[in-house]
Amino acid sequence: MGWVMVVPLLPWLAALWIGVGMLTGQRRGEAGERGTAWVALLAATGSLLGMLVVDGMAVHQGVMGHVVVFPWLSSGPLRVTISLLLDRPGLVMGTLVAFGALMTLKFAVNYMHREPGFHRFFAVLCLFAGGMTWIALSGNAVLTFVGWEVAGLSSYLLIAYADTRTTATTNATRAFVTNRFGDAGMVFGMAMVFLWTKGVEWPAIFQAAKPLGSLLTAVMVAGFLLAAVVKSAQIPFVAWISRALEGPTPSSAVFYGALMAHAGAFLVIRLEPLLVLAPFWMVILMLIGGLTALFASAVGRVQTDVKSVLIFSTQAQIGLIFFECGAGFFDFALWHLVAHTLWRFYQFLLSPSYIHLAPVRPSAGGVAKSPALYTLLLHRGWFDSVTDALITRPTLALARDVQIFDELVISRMSGRPMQESLLRHMVAGVEVSSLSGVTQGRGVLGRLLERVGMLFFWFEEHLVLRSSGDGLLKAMRFLGEYVTRIELLFGQPRYLYLMIMLTFLVIL
Repeated sequence: MGWVMVVPLLPWLAALWIGVGMLTGQRRGEAGERGTAWVALLAATGSLLGMLVVDGMAVHQGVMGHVVVFPWLSSGPLRVTISLLLDRPGLVMGTLVAFGALMTLKFAVNYMHREPGFHRFFAVLCLFAGGMTWIALSGNAVLTFVGWEVAGLSSYLLIAYADTRTTATTNATRAFVTNRFGDAGMVFGMAMVFLWTKGVEWPAIFQAAKPLGSLLTAVMVAGFLLAAVVKSAQIPFVAWISRALEGPTPSSAVFYGALMAHAGAFLVIRLEPLLVLAPFWMVILMLIGGLTALFASAVGRVQTDVKSVLIFSTQAQIGLIFFECGAGFFDFALWHLVAHTLWRFYQFLLSPSYIHLAPVRPSAGGVAKSPALYTLLLHRGWFDSVTDALITRPTLALARDVQIFDELVISRMSGRPMQESLLRHMVAGVEVSSLSGVTQGRGVLGRLLERVGMLFFWFEEHLVLRSSGDGLLKAMRFLGEYVTRIELLFGQPRYLYLMIMLTFLVIL
């Protein structure tokens, strides 16, 4: 069954072909659209036909189960193979992905006609199709993570498709940063799985987890559930998905309306053998799914544009799928996922026509009678602001701090010239005291470091420099510049959070 590898590889080969054509100038402008579209459609058609053949074999001969194609990575006790898990959930999801990718690409041929980024759009969409297929068919956690990351990268690239618009790039960053929390959870889950089961293949994990007990299994599955909750935009990570609709309509359909938003729900279904051993998490899934369904249904009632109404409806339905998994109805949840995906595909691809078919904006109904409730729902429970304050802005600030540190310290130590324009942009907001010449700190640690800096400044001015001349003055100022910059960086409150997280990692 190694030939099944062509199913996820065909879209990636198409993406590679389109990308090489763009780099060499063979696939540019309207003249190259036909070739790009045909290659993408042929790859998607080949993947769908391959899945249908496997489905037919499963009907007549039974599901193949776990298929190891060839070894991939060997490092000490770690053994990772290129393997496929051709069981019922995998075949159903794989066929759904192949069908959805083909329909979306076919729709996009005319919809994206004469768009400046036509070829880029089709390349990224093929990349996404291959990543989602790996999520569905991979036989081990590592390959699932590979597909997970490729799908996430494709999502970021298509949300920021209109890269000249600040709104598009900002919302792409929101989605990307938020989803990194889920990725960290999956890495943690894989680490715990390897620590306690000594393997990463899904069937081996399910078998080895049985004697571990509910506590260790609950810890092992926690990271995977975090990844699933974030990817499917469940409470409390509900804010990013509505912001992700900045991409073109075909990408909105294939990413958030139909396929990618269901990736988290599919992962939960895949983890059924582990979840039944950890009933605590099943209760949590019911709670998260139920609250998300109520929240999204209520917020959807006050939306006035087609895409927002559809995405909150999608979020509510996925919340119900999580609830069904928590209640133990995994088979029903799989059927619900398939039915909802197909219906939502149709609705999202038809959404441009809805504007003409339904020119009157929907009414909020009885919700509008309560100004407080209406305001709460109109602002989407202020989850957007909370997410920006707790996740997006601290992450971006930490990234700026690291870049400043790289410019001020690493670049100088390695002999590289410092980018003065970038440095001026990064430190434009630094406040300097006109009285002491010491950078002002923020937070308790920052204020403490500021006091220490003022003490050293006084010592330098009144004792050292008066007896040593201008040479020592220049040297001290040269050294003091770096010390105060480092004090500024490590005086930020977010580093306290970082140290707390590192402490927990060391304890674990």
